[in-house]
Amino acid sequence: MKKTRIEHLRELGLELNALLAASRAITAASAERFHPKLQPAAFQIATILSARGSATGRQLSEQLYMDKSAVSRLLKSLCDLGLTESVTDPDDRRSTIYRLTQEGRSRLEASITVKVGAFHARTDGWSEAELIQFTGLLRKFNRHE
Repeated sequence: MKKTRIEHLRELGLELNALLAASRAITAASAERFHPKLQPAAFQIATILSARGSATGRQLSEQLYMDKSAVSRLLKSLCDLGLTESVTDPDDRRSTIYRLTQEGRSRLEASITVKVGAFHARTDGWSEAELIQFTGLLRKFNRHE
């Protein structure tokens, strides 16, 4: 019997839940490797700073859909551990810009190997075409507004 679109969407929901659970576990392992004293959300901040180069607390809060005060506490922890640094925004002297330090970049690079290893294990035996297709479909799914 052919499945309905609703049944396919329910299956999609189940698979996305499994993906999210696996992603949280992989992120937690990567965060632990990044720095054992930090929460996984601090690792997410470091990842964003690596991709963007720098960001304000407000930008990070918006990108992570987190409360600004929570992001501020995480940034303080990252700065206290020497993984990020803050500078006054030259365009708005009331604002602070954060960026990774060399130590932060080195630790982040080492922690990324945890994710790459997990992704490698999960896609072992996939063709390059399958990997490209899967990545493209996820990108398309995530870009929906």
